[in-house]
Amino acid sequence: MNKIKNTLFSNKPVTIDENSIIMALESSCDETACAIVKGGREVLANVVASQIKTHEEYGGVIPEIAARMHLEAVNVVVEEAFKQAGLKGDDITAFAGTVGPGLVGCLLVGMNAAKSLALAYDKPFIGINHLNAHLAANFIDTDLEPPFIALLVSGGHTQIIEMNSYSDINIIGETIDDAVGEAYDKVARLIGLPYPGGPKLDKMAQEGNPFAFKLPEAKVDGFNFSFSGLKTAVLRLVKSFDGKDLPVADICASFQECVSSTLLKKVKKAAEEHCYKQIVLAGGVAANSEIRKKIFQLESEGYKVFAPPMKYCTDNAAMVASAAYFFEKTFDKTDVEVFSRA
Repeated sequence: MNKIKNTLFSNKPVTIDENSIIMALESSCDETACAIVKGGREVLANVVASQIKTHEEYGGVIPEIAARMHLEAVNVVVEEAFKQAGLKGDDITAFAGTVGPGLVGCLLVGMNAAKSLALAYDKPFIGINHLNAHLAANFIDTDLEPPFIALLVSGGHTQIIEMNSYSDINIIGETIDDAVGEAYDKVARLIGLPYPGGPKLDKMAQEGNPFAFKLPEAKVDGFNFSFSGLKTAVLRLVKSFDGKDLPVADICASFQECVSSTLLKKVKKAAEEHCYKQIVLAGGVAANSEIRKKIFQLESEGYKVFAPPMKYCTDNAAMVASAAYFFEKTFDKTDVEVFSRA
């Protein structure tokens, strides 16, 4: 694979090929991350500084606190990445940074750090869409190539994506209200689970009966989703116990069964109707045990399924570097601005 990127801080173009080494920064929410990746697939360094312990105290991410913590951590993760890879700035082919969607104050820290490194070492800067980066996590340490259908599930997005080539990416279905991760967090709060609610709900669900309660599946046309009604149904279920002990594990398991079954039906239908034999799972919620289990069951029906290892499901910079290598639709202008929503 060869493509030309215009150098943004000097006059010479740069060829991105299998020997290219890209350093990327990710700071869209509550992880400050830096990674160095060769050829889009080989991770030479991957450093993540998490803020979860800090935000647990508040029950969610506080944007102003998150941005300040990114400022404190960004130089540390960059230095550690260079150390892990045994490389220096002059060895890097290009620098990349997430430009959105995400928390604006947080995004600015990573993007400006990546731009500064590009300027200091006379290299290109490549701005990356965070959602494309989650897709690219599947290219790391694999031989995956388009075409494929992807199910992207995260805290803010639930999408079915048709990827015909590295430059031809189309969203064919998405949530019309709550994203999967958002629904998980809201339901976790309803039943008293602490932040971060999604992983804790997943763990609790493994101890419960997934068929204890019949919860509604929204009837939405095409490949779109809706989870707000499911959240409301859980609220009514919780209220129905009227102070009695909640069967928390059973509620978690029933909720998770409803969500995972809905996702499975939709992505299978999309793959069938659009004639894809490769299915990709991506996003932070791709770490969910039941969702992974159900999607991988499609392999018994002749599909080839990909999902990133756990460390590349949640926010990290290795996926950002991979996206900078593979995707032709990137932001390669110096005046690119961060954006909060897709």
